[in-house]
Amino acid sequence: MKKTVVINIVGLTQRLIGKHTPFIKAFQEKAASATVDPVLPAVTCSAQSTYLTGKWPSEHGIVGNGWYNKEQAEVNFWKQSNKLVQSEKIWDRLKKEDPNFTCANMFWWYNMYSNADYSVTPRPNYLADGRKIPDCYSHPAELRDTLQKELGMFPLFNFWGPKTSIKCSKWIADASMRTDALYDPTLTLIYLPHMDYNTQRHGIDFDKIGGDLEEIDAVVKELVEHYTKKDANIILLSEYGITNVDRPVHLNRILRKEGYLGIRMERGLELLDAGASRAFAVSDHQIGHIYLNDPSLKEAVVQLMENTPGIEQVLTGESRAAAHLDHDRAGDIVVVTDNHSWFTYYFWEDDAKAPDYARMVDIHKKPGYDPVEMLTDPADKLVMPKVAWKLLRKKMGFRQVLDIIPLKPELIKGSHGRFPEDPVDHPIFITNRKNHLDRDRVQAIDVFDLMQKHVLN
Repeated sequence: MKKTVVINIVGLTQRLIGKHTPFIKAFQEKAASATVDPVLPAVTCSAQSTYLTGKWPSEHGIVGNGWYNKEQAEVNFWKQSNKLVQSEKIWDRLKKEDPNFTCANMFWWYNMYSNADYSVTPRPNYLADGRKIPDCYSHPAELRDTLQKELGMFPLFNFWGPKTSIKCSKWIADASMRTDALYDPTLTLIYLPHMDYNTQRHGIDFDKIGGDLEEIDAVVKELVEHYTKKDANIILLSEYGITNVDRPVHLNRILRKEGYLGIRMERGLELLDAGASRAFAVSDHQIGHIYLNDPSLKEAVVQLMENTPGIEQVLTGESRAAAHLDHDRAGDIVVVTDNHSWFTYYFWEDDAKAPDYARMVDIHKKPGYDPVEMLTDPADKLVMPKVAWKLLRKKMGFRQVLDIIPLKPELIKGSHGRFPEDPVDHPIFITNRKNHLDRDRVQAIDVFDLMQKHVLN
């Protein structure tokens, strides 16, 4: 077997490779590359699970970054157990080929409790006094201690939230190279999230994201140079392409106006009661899963969605199956936006009644994905002094709510999840082994076989 590294550069597309990414551009010119027809939904968890299993979401079960758990009657986002992925993974397959094969999973999702030999993933400590402390989880457990002793604490608040920066991707890259030095795994999977941030905040505006591209280019260069010295097969890969948007679509507000949503009042604030709703939506970037606790509403909800501006596809029955989303976890109805819209999770109609978590970074409580968590209100000139004061009070032992996230979805200028029309906005596969890639376009499920081919050489 041949030592191989897969560097997952989130959001990388042909459109972004150019003057701001001189190293990646030079690497591609000497390599072989192909665009990847993205999986639907083209979001982190679905794309990664498709790559790692070679199966569609209808088989591996990862229909999004989150879905409605029907047994618990709760919406669950960003869970971490690998047991949620219902198909064999690449490391399981390759271990059958050679028992000496080893794999390091560095921050790809569903990282916990798999059969990968070495793994690291974000895992904050939630303390009894309400504090959230940056940390990570690893297997073996001592790897976490080694990495954080040498590299410092995993920079969780640079991984997600208003403080996102290159610091997180740099830490992951350094941790990957240190793990490689410790264990020399056959296959290493590395996740670099940096380009996910400002491309969603600003869209594809090179005046605003050029610096981010230069930063990730430097991190990729360091990784490639490290693995080149190891004579490794090197793959640069991405999961999706982000495109410009200017219209947020509030699916749950639309369903609420028809009387389909279950809403509870607690302390004067509203909460979505999924289990008590006749129909509700789980929004995930440009994909929405609509669940029907009352199946008799199906025709009415389909018609409602078909007449909603910003919605391009309404998938049910055969069309849902054709999109490879025929799985019990998927919505009874799946909706896809047009090319300049995205779905919010918002269900309240009066911001004064929005739940407390709406103004916080809280990826587990929100019944949908919220990209606005990466922003503070640009109109609030005192937001940073407020944050400093709240953090100081936290250190003094007082409970504080970091309610600094604006309820302004119009601030988001980039999104993903649908199938972009232009191939230059598709994800990309680049390899330093030209003989291992004989096409200029591949499907998402093909990535599994391509990675396996590199390892088997």
